[in-house]
Amino acid sequence: MSKILVTGAAGFIGFHLGKKLLAKGVEVVGLDNLNDYYDVNLKFARLKQLEECPGFTFVKLDLSDREGIAALFAAEKFDTVVNLAAQAGVRYSLENPHAYIDSNISGFMNILEGCRHNAVKHLVYASSSSVYGANTSMPFSVHHNVDHPVSLYAATKKANELMAHTYSSLYGIPATGLRFFTVYGPWGRPDMALFLFTRAILEGRPIDVFNYGKMRRDFTFVDDIVEGIVRVLDHVPAGNPAWNGESPDPGTSYAPYKIYNIGNNNPVELLRFIEVLETALGQTAQKNLLPIQAGDVPATYADVDDLMRDVGFRPETSIEEGIARFVTWYRSFYGV
Repeated sequence: MSKILVTGAAGFIGFHLGKKLLAKGVEVVGLDNLNDYYDVNLKFARLKQLEECPGFTFVKLDLSDREGIAALFAAEKFDTVVNLAAQAGVRYSLENPHAYIDSNISGFMNILEGCRHNAVKHLVYASSSSVYGANTSMPFSVHHNVDHPVSLYAATKKANELMAHTYSSLYGIPATGLRFFTVYGPWGRPDMALFLFTRAILEGRPIDVFNYGKMRRDFTFVDDIVEGIVRVLDHVPAGNPAWNGESPDPGTSYAPYKIYNIGNNNPVELLRFIEVLETALGQTAQKNLLPIQAGDVPATYADVDDLMRDVGFRPETSIEEGIARFVTWYRSFYGV
């Protein structure tokens, strides 16, 4: 792990991963396009912290810039690539679908080509629990079929897994996909529920609670996510000798390709999540109960047995601890 490219370095997970790797003495090149999907001042604040760490270099570049990405890979000769850059958000994919194709499909294609032509030893990339789509068998397992996405965002993440497998098969690129489950914590994204709820409650505004609060999510604290990523970086996949094309296992392959879930393995109902937030804030929320939104799924629940077996790690931060840490950060950062 002597030189790592982290895309989406000014983003929520990319920032936390960058800090962790830099603290371990790894040389990190952080790429981000600093787009205005949400408040760029938050991205600049994250970036400022990274730039204060020795061993960090920032490159402002869009994944969809084919020539720019090719030149960066050729110049830097990365050992490992962690692709976290993406157009995120299920609901926004209903409003601006082309942004997802540009970033998540074309952009990921450019990352794969960079890995192919520059002997990258391990590609780790962000997938999402959203790929489980219409699946209802719980907990979600990487060995389940995931052919029924219910949002374009989910479809692009499923496409990333298929594209990575193709390049792993054709060119021997070791590739590991990580299906993140509802990540939250300090420095989080302002478009996500915890951030939206916290801001509204502190400002005395009602919060929109979809599916009448009956949503269940495998909320996963960002430090657990990052610890999982770091452990996976050292666990380069090899082909599964037991893989059989007559009963193909979706989570492994004959190629050096692997998929993992990273979730808390403990789904929590949204109304309980809000209760914990109310306790941490010392204020009661006004709830605007609404039906489920298009593209949303009612529940997520991660089977993390493969992650536990292969890298010896199971995310376990409680929502009580995680939400309290978010609230402390939020009050400090925004001076509330």
